[in-house]
Amino acid sequence: MSVFVQLVAELGRLLEPALAESATAAAIVLFTVLVRLALHPLSRAAFRGATPVAGCLPVLLQLPVFFVMYRAFSSAEVGGAANELLGHRLFAAPLGARWTEALGAGGLLGAQGLVFLGLFAAIGAVAAWSAVRGRRAAAVAAIAAGAVAGSALGSAPRSAPGSARRSSRGSAPVSAAGSAGAAVTAEQQEVLRKLGGVLPLLSFGTLITAAVVPLAAGLYLLTTTAWSVAERAWLQYRKERAGAVADGGDGGARSSL
Repeated sequence: MSVFVQLVAELGRLLEPALAESATAAAIVLFTVLVRLALHPLSRAAFRGATPVAGCLPVLLQLPVFFVMYRAFSSAEVGGAANELLGHRLFAAPLGARWTEALGAGGLLGAQGLVFLGLFAAIGAVAAWSAVRGRRAAAVAAIAAGAVAGSALGSAPRSAPGSARRSSRGSAPVSAAGSAGAAVTAEQQEVLRKLGGVLPLLSFGTLITAAVVPLAAGLYLLTTTAWSVAERAWLQYRKERAGAVADGGDGGARSSL
């Protein structure tokens, strides 16, 4: 933890000429960005679905960082020496203060309370953005599942002439399998619809965490959550753009034929 404290303190000293008392808060944001940059290859692999483990690693590797951040701004001493980070602020609020302490210091609209309200508003905006994107992705997945079911049902008449030559005994299992496949697809659509309504709301749970941890840890949560949503949006954009380019190339090849 002392290494983390020294790193953030040095970053804060570099930013102090421009940001004064809020330099350490900016150093926390910068430190979080550096951590997410280091984890970006894993996030990209998780988005592509390279391995099941790749989707868990970015989250798991951030837990120790968050724990160190929490401890660094909750402990009065680090390595037997006074914790110098506790004396820094974000505007009027100490980085080691919690929302309950800010309410006791000046109320909801006091100087410290307004800093926390700004933090909560920013986290809420990011969570709303994440929820909108989550619902949109669930809707697209449901439409894709419906398209697959439609194409499967649409292919049944084309196979009818071939199946007419078969005995009624042999065709019964085929039709039963086809109806079972359609039933499974309907169940998948229902699951996607339910998940699309519930999972995006989980992003608002960050607000509850930010209300009980020190302000510095709340800044970390805001930065890493915003990075996650923006990163996924960028990766999705690149995927759709690559797909559009590929479709355009295929279309040009077919037209030339």
